Amino acid sequence: MRQWARWLSTATLTLTLIQAGSGVAAQPVGATATPAPTPAPTTTTTLTVAAFPAIDEIVRSALPAWKQLHPDIEVKIVSRELNDHHTAMTTALSTAKGLPDVMALEIGYLGRFAQGTGLEDLSRPPYELGRERARFVGYAFDQATTPAGAVLAVPTDIGPGTLLYRADLLARAGLKEADLTRSWEGYVAAGVKLKASTGAYLMAHARDMKDILIRTGLQAGEGLYFDKDSRPLVTSPRFVRAFELARAVRRQQLDAKVTAWSSDWTEGFKRGGIATQMSGAWLAGHLNTWLAPGTRGKWRAAQLPEGAFAAYGGTFFAMARHGDAARKPMAYAFIRFMTMNRAQQLAAFKAQDAFPALVDAQQDAFYDQPLPFLGGQIARRDWRDAASHIRAFPVHKQDAFAREVIDTELDKVLDRGKDIATALADAQRLLQQRARR
Repeated sequence: MRQWARWLSTATLTLTLIQAGSGVAAQPVGATATPAPTPAPTTTTTLTVAAFPAIDEIVRSALPAWKQLHPDIEVKIVSRELNDHHTAMTTALSTAKGLPDVMALEIGYLGRFAQGTGLEDLSRPPYELGRERARFVGYAFDQATTPAGAVLAVPTDIGPGTLLYRADLLARAGLKEADLTRSWEGYVAAGVKLKASTGAYLMAHARDMKDILIRTGLQAGEGLYFDKDSRPLVTSPRFVRAFELARAVRRQQLDAKVTAWSSDWTEGFKRGGIATQMSGAWLAGHLNTWLAPGTRGKWRAAQLPEGAFAAYGGTFFAMARHGDAARKPMAYAFIRFMTMNRAQQLAAFKAQDAFPALVDAQQDAFYDQPLPFLGGQIARRDWRDAASHIRAFPVHKQDAFAREVIDTELDKVLDRGKDIATALADAQRLLQQRARR
C-alpha cells in the first residue's frame, strides 16, 4: 500500500466472542437440588494481527465475513502508527517475544525483514506459496521473494504510480497533458509555464522528482540502491539525472518545499497551489474523500512521464518463523482469506482505495466506472495497465538507511549548493561502509 493516512487510527481493537452463561433449573419445593449439567467447554483460538492504519480498518471490516467461515476463531488487532508498528515488529522478531500471528508489512520496510531469518518461508511445505504466484501481480510477488527463492510475505495491495494534475490550471497555462508526460525535461518546462500563468507550483517538493527518477532505468539484478552483491549504485547515471532534475525544479522555484502529509501539503491541494503530484493511484481516493474534496472534477490522472512505470507503496502479510506453531495453520488461513479472496480484495479497494494485488480482483465492472473526482475519467483501467508493466527490483536490508542518506545529500544540493558529483560520492562512500552490516 503504499502512503496512507497513517495517523487516523492508533487504537488497539479486540474482538471477543461472548459465550452465553448457563443457569440452574428451578426445583420443586422440598426437592433435592440437582445441579444442571455443565456444558462442555468451547475451544477457541485467538489470532493476533499486528497492523497499521488503514490496514487495521481493512482487517476489521473483513472480520464479519471471516467469522462466518471460522466462528470459533477470535481475532485481536493490534494497531500502531506506521513507524512504531515496524519498530515493534523488528523488536519482536529479534527477541522472539511478543510475536503476533500475522503481521502487516509495508514495502518500504520489507527489505530489512526479508534478509533476516525472522519470517516464515511460505514457499516451503505446508504452505508452498510459490504455486500461487500466477494469482498475484508479478512484481508484487517478486518483491517478497528472496534471491534464494524463499517467499516471506503475501502481497495484499499495490500502488501503481500515476501523475495526478489539475486540468483547470493546465488549461489556464495553455498546456495539454502531453506537455507533462512527453519527457521529464518537458515536465519541468511545463512547470515553468504553469508557475508563470497561474502561480501554482509544479510539485510539492523537488525530492518527489528524485524519488521517481531513481526508480527508472534499473538494469537486471539491480536494486534501488544496491546491486545483487551489496555494492552501492548511487553514483550511477539514474541518480545523477534524478539529482540534476530535482535541482532544476528548485532553481526555477517550481516546488512548494512542503512534505507529504503535512498541513501545508494538504492546503496546497485545497487552494490550487500545487498543480501536479506523482503518487500511487490510491492518492486520488484520498484527495476525493478527505484531502481536497472541494477540488472534485478539477483533477485528471495520466501515466508517468517518459513512459515510466513505478510502484508507490504496497502492503504484505507475513508470519514470524518463531510464532506459535499450533496457530500457524489458522494464521496462514487468515492471510489467504485477506489476500486470495476476490470479494475481500475488491471490498478493500472500494472502501480504502487499496488496489488489489490479486489478479482475479482486477477484473470487475468497478474498473470501468468513471471517477467524478477525475472529471469522469475511467482511470482504474490505466492504473491496472500500469501495474502490469511495473518490474520488481531486489530489496536490501539497508534500503531505508540508504534513502535517508540520499535525501540528506539531496537537501545539501538543493539548499546549500553542494556539487552533485560530490554529494553522490559522499553517499556512495557511506553506503559502502554500511552495506554488509
